Amino acid sequence: MIEVLVVVGPGVVADAGLLEEIAAREFAAAGVSGTLVHARDASHVLSLLPPPSSPPPPPSSSPPPSSSEGAGCAVVLPGPSAEVRSLIGRDLGAVVWVDVERADGVTAGEGATHLHGRGVGGLAWGIRHAVHRVRHPSRRIAYGPLPEQWGELYLPDADEPPVVMLIHGGYWRSIWAADIMGPLCADLTGRGFAVWNLEYRRPDLHGWDATTADVALGLAALATAALDLTRVTVVGHSAGAQLALRAVADAAAGAASEAGGAQAAAGGAQVPAAEARAAGGVRAAGARAESAPAVDGARVVGGVRVGMVVSLAGVLDLVEGDRRWVGTGAVGAALGGRAPEGQVVTPPYADASPLLRLPLGVRQLIVQGAADDLDLVDFSRRYARAAQDAGDEVTYLEMPGDHFDVINPATPIWQATAQALVGDPGPRG
Repeated sequence: MIEVLVVVGPGVVADAGLLEEIAAREFAAAGVSGTLVHARDASHVLSLLPPPSSPPPPPSSSPPPSSSEGAGCAVVLPGPSAEVRSLIGRDLGAVVWVDVERADGVTAGEGATHLHGRGVGGLAWGIRHAVHRVRHPSRRIAYGPLPEQWGELYLPDADEPPVVMLIHGGYWRSIWAADIMGPLCADLTGRGFAVWNLEYRRPDLHGWDATTADVALGLAALATAALDLTRVTVVGHSAGAQLALRAVADAAAGAASEAGGAQAAAGGAQVPAAEARAAGGVRAAGARAESAPAVDGARVVGGVRVGMVVSLAGVLDLVEGDRRWVGTGAVGAALGGRAPEGQVVTPPYADASPLLRLPLGVRQLIVQGAADDLDLVDFSRRYARAAQDAGDEVTYLEMPGDHFDVINPATPIWQATAQALVGDPGPRG
């Protein structure tokens, strides 16, 4: 059985009993054995952590077999102590560091993860992620030089598996990260898919251009992997669905964001949106550009042949999303300003809103939980109709479920989504 150690550092502002309740609940739900310890100081924290495991093999090799019997993992709430916080950046193995407050700009050591800004409930996310990493090994592969430019590659025990790229949501805010897609990574790998779970720079810290550049660059990075890239599906959740559809729309417009990709690879100097559009990076409102190659309903994006795009509870109408204050103003905060008034929509909204980028020329599966935010239900229904009217091949799947049920492998709505992916993993040849 997996042994989970939770260490609460000195000065953590949270009720001790509540932390114990959260930990006990997560231990039981995950079927693991766990212990919670309150540490006195940095030396005590360090003495509690298990010794780092041996370095992982090169990224090109297959992940090690998943054998969790007797394995252990550690989750640490460091608190405000400078001495304890100095441990976060050290190479102490696969520790999951959890700050209940928002703590931007923290880089964890080799093999570690830093989660932050999710309140006391972040402890639950930390335990889930720690257990997931033990049960479902993956390879973290950098696609750029910056701390957030990486993806996790999961490989099934199969030859030439179809590929799914996952793009997490979180209303484009840095407190949400790739760990929330862990359950889908495990489920899809078990169904025979290779999974590329993408992390990227979020606009609240790095600007909108950096975010769109990273998604394009992360998708293109698949072209360097030894995978069957004739069958690639891009799946996005919530804000990640907007990013997924945007990336394919840019390719459909012949845009592949060369200027943005170059700045991301060079280390993140942002290119103003107007300059990127002038360089052909995005489509201006109402403009028609030469399409990227399309064969049998697939679109070539950065050398990767995308045969299907899946929206899971996507934010698909950014103009109305901002006007309706969806996500407490998340759209305008991400794009750097409010949506324009009137009927004339200009960049960045004209380039970013999936509803305004149709047709894509790629098959689409639009999945929506009926118990989600009613504005998101509205966006998904209207987007699906508009895509069909524009000539795209679209399947609309609406079932009981909320915003997170669509990324929960135990729910009927995800089971139906997965069946659709297994039944149609994308074109070949």
